Amino acid sequence: MLKNIPKIIPPELMKDMMDMGHSDVMILADANFPGTSHARKIIRMDTVEIPELLEAVMQFFPLDFFVEEPVKLMRNLPEEPVPAIWDTYNEILKKYDQDNAFCQFGFIDRLPFYEEAEKAYVIVQTGTTARYANIVLQKGVV
Repeated sequence: MLKNIPKIIPPELMKDMMDMGHSDVMILADANFPGTSHARKIIRMDTVEIPELLEAVMQFFPLDFFVEEPVKLMRNLPEEPVPAIWDTYNEILKKYDQDNAFCQFGFIDRLPFYEEAEKAYVIVQTGTTARYANIVLQKGVV
């Protein structure tokens, strides 16, 4: 056992975050995301919600501020409302942004998002059912 690691983070995910290098990508995917068919590596966390997991992960995960948009979301369709979960993500990210470097999300259309997912170091598939809840985190340096 280690101290102060939230129980929500399984050992496999903690190891993957430690193994990831600068610019590697982790995706926290919603329940509708076709993770198995697009992942090089997948961790299933079907009983976990993304905001809860994002809160835990951001305690340890430095974002890559050498790029303009170290956090990307799957773009919603123009006729659909802006997903409320994005505000939740923004609040969590700002809470852990000690250097005030996080400015805005990047957006990727659905099919290109799937292509990007195939390059991700790891995809964490959650039980979140909110639409457009997928979030890409690009790792930075400490």
